[in-house]
Amino acid sequence: MVDNEQQVPADPYSLQLADIDPAIPELFRKQYHWEYFKRLREEDPVHFVEGGEFGPYWSVTRFDDIVFVDTHHDLFSSYPSIGIGVPETDFEPPMFIAMDPPRHDEQRKAVQPVVAPQRLAEMESLIRSRVVEILDSLPVGEPFNWVERVSIELTTRMLATLFDFPFEDRARLTYWSDVSTSGPNVGGMISEQEREAILMECLEYFSRLWKERAEAPPKFDFISMLAHDPATRDMEPIEFLGNLILLIVGGNDTTRNSITGSVLALHENPAQFAKLRADTSLITSMVSEVIRWQTPLGHMRRKATQDVELGGKLIKKGDRVVMWYISGNRDEKAIDNPDDFIIDRANPRHHISFGFGIHRCMGNRLAEMQLRILWEEILQRFARIEVVGEPERVHSNFVMGYTSLPVVLHPV
Repeated sequence: MVDNEQQVPADPYSLQLADIDPAIPELFRKQYHWEYFKRLREEDPVHFVEGGEFGPYWSVTRFDDIVFVDTHHDLFSSYPSIGIGVPETDFEPPMFIAMDPPRHDEQRKAVQPVVAPQRLAEMESLIRSRVVEILDSLPVGEPFNWVERVSIELTTRMLATLFDFPFEDRARLTYWSDVSTSGPNVGGMISEQEREAILMECLEYFSRLWKERAEAPPKFDFISMLAHDPATRDMEPIEFLGNLILLIVGGNDTTRNSITGSVLALHENPAQFAKLRADTSLITSMVSEVIRWQTPLGHMRRKATQDVELGGKLIKKGDRVVMWYISGNRDEKAIDNPDDFIIDRANPRHHISFGFGIHRCMGNRLAEMQLRILWEEILQRFARIEVVGEPERVHSNFVMGYTSLPVVLHPV
């Protein structure tokens, strides 16, 4: 099994335990990573990777250990980055997910009202109208790419709403999201220099919007709230860019790839789809199961602020620690039959995809709502969404994403 750059054994048991590095992006693209993480959970759940493209770092693969790291921000700092690797350049825009309190708390609080429960209730009818418009525009009985026509289109429209971004330019949001998560420090395919140049174009565009919002009365969109909140209105342009990247990716990748993952999961598990068709009240729990099964973001990185013992290993102050959410969601000790897709689990929200602690995903309820509404409308229109080709996946150890999923719709 040979990538353009490296050989990737499909069988982790062909390697010495000490030589296993689960961060190789090709493992995820070829779906070999499941067996790698299974072996690490069984034999070395707190595993030190010394070399490789991203080492040295500690690989944490069990659910409870991940929760411990995520909920102890005093022991494990998210500063200066949440990506596994160390950037090749000094270009690392600050963002509140890669900050510690109190700065983190102040900046997150500035934008939190955009996705507060009352705002979500107000947005539900808008989301439904867009879902209806998108679904009713799809070809029936002929193949098309679900990622482009549905997953990207729905989430990009939502992003434009959250930012009050010019609707005719909304495709730029998807582009900037993809670029921001495609750098070499997470196994992406563009250079750090190219990434920097494109994201500076993003900053230039948003700086014009910032100026307009700062001079106008406050509104409930991300830019306006950043421009008017005392904790963020005087931030440096590079910090504005960092928080833009965070909010764009957070509002895009989790939902977009879960939308595609939901179609794939239900296609691969026809008994579960039949169960859903027979009882649409299961949509809510199915959505949570999709988010667990898909795990849209594979990992987050922390840095030990002091010597810490975890899983019988001594993690030294300054060591990088990587929480593999994608592994924790398949931990046999935390979740029954974790490799199975089961839409009526007793506790479907018992997963780690949104993280825990102060950095728990701010827009988790919005992501769930978009998926719920989408499937409520799908089930009214289509008897089946048939996957007619292999999914194409992004080259990354961070975003568990898709570039293509060919499908054919069968009407009710």
